[in-house]
Amino acid sequence: MGQSRGLDFSACMRRLCGDIAARLPDLNHVVMDRVAIRVCQTRKPVQHGIYASLTPLRFAGGERVLHRRNRLWTIPPLFDSTGRELLYLLSFYLPRFCDQPLEEKLSTVVHELWHIGTDFDGDLRRLPGRCYAHGLSEAEFHNQMRASAQQWLAQSPPPELYAFLDGDFRQLCQRHGGVFGARIATPKLVPAPADLAQLAPQARRT
Repeated sequence: MGQSRGLDFSACMRRLCGDIAARLPDLNHVVMDRVAIRVCQTRKPVQHGIYASLTPLRFAGGERVLHRRNRLWTIPPLFDSTGRELLYLLSFYLPRFCDQPLEEKLSTVVHELWHIGTDFDGDLRRLPGRCYAHGLSEAEFHNQMRASAQQWLAQSPPPELYAFLDGDFRQLCQRHGGVFGARIATPKLVPAPADLAQLAPQARRT
């Protein structure tokens, strides 16, 4: 991983995510052109740990400014090569993600896409109550994601869309001579600049 030849994991995942979003009604609001996809290398060759994650690039309700501890914060905008602002960062942790069974890989992809807010405003999808991310039962949530992944497969999508998920990371490298993908720094909160101060009254307090 980290080389410029072999399989472009980010590009393959973008095509897969686009098809999943188009076929599953719960994900029809997702516009993949405004979602950045990166690969992150896991430090230890163990199975437990994070497989993928979704980072919203705005705050609750799509706000650009957050009021916290008597200060105003923002997330520096992320742009694609055409200058269009991206609203989400979708990360896959390799090789750990690739070393799951195919069904779990697809479930993980659906899981992360599901977290994209239905208003597609840079915020997460928020369920009622304190457990807004997964609801009261995380186990039930994961079962629903597996069912949605099977629903996608039942629609007979082109096998070439997900062929790159067949096998583990070592086999993937052997087939393609290597694996690479976009590397994007993790966004961090920074003090809001003066030109965002006018948004302060709208910023959500936490």
